[in-house]
Amino acid sequence: MLEGVTKTYGTREVLRVDRLSLTGGQVHGVMGPSGAGKSTLLRLLNMLETPTAGRILYRGRDVNRHRPRLELQRRMATVFQKPVLFDGTVYDNVAYGLRVRGVRGPEIRKKVTDTLRAVGLEQLEKERVRTLSGGEAQRVALARALVLEPDVLLLDEPTSNLDPQNVALFEELIRSASSRRGTTVILVTHNVFQARRLADTVVFVHEGRVVEDGPAAGVFRSPRDERTKAFIHGEMIY
Repeated sequence: MLEGVTKTYGTREVLRVDRLSLTGGQVHGVMGPSGAGKSTLLRLLNMLETPTAGRILYRGRDVNRHRPRLELQRRMATVFQKPVLFDGTVYDNVAYGLRVRGVRGPEIRKKVTDTLRAVGLEQLEKERVRTLSGGEAQRVALARALVLEPDVLLLDEPTSNLDPQNVALFEELIRSASSRRGTTVILVTHNVFQARRLADTVVFVHEGRVVEDGPAAGVFRSPRDERTKAFIHGEMIY
């Protein structure tokens, strides 16, 4: 939950959220035009940045006052628009987070193998990531997040550079993480159709403000705000 959250860079306020509640175990689609503040919201939620004012509560605890923060951060995983991988094998990239957490031996092998199979990359585990296609690299990034079995999975426009086949696979993996594992998914996207397919709830952000939020079916059927309606119907908002 966010309460009275603002984020300011210098003198420019880029985000203001009076109150926003994100229910656990659901897929939350965060929509809005470019520059609306979606990625800033995501960076606050995954604790890469701290709010200028206000509180972000995770299971009732203020994340900016909780110590150690690493305890909460390890319950979350993030996949960005462009995959951030180190120059090693596919296996090593996916195993990295588990090794940091002290997982060793047969357990790490099973977890990595099962996850690579789930994302359709088991045959590439020994490949260097620099040889992968864009879609394969993004699936490695997702596998690296999923193998940690996070409570919260944050996705920042993860399919914007993918072909339709990889988009479909990616979306199926997101559904699986939510429905089978009960993972809370926060999906930042400007793709209305993707939000329709995946989201249980929708948060619409415009000019740094949460203009509308609620169950996805209701927002898409009869949005309360004219800006939401315009965006859903394909009108560009700046």
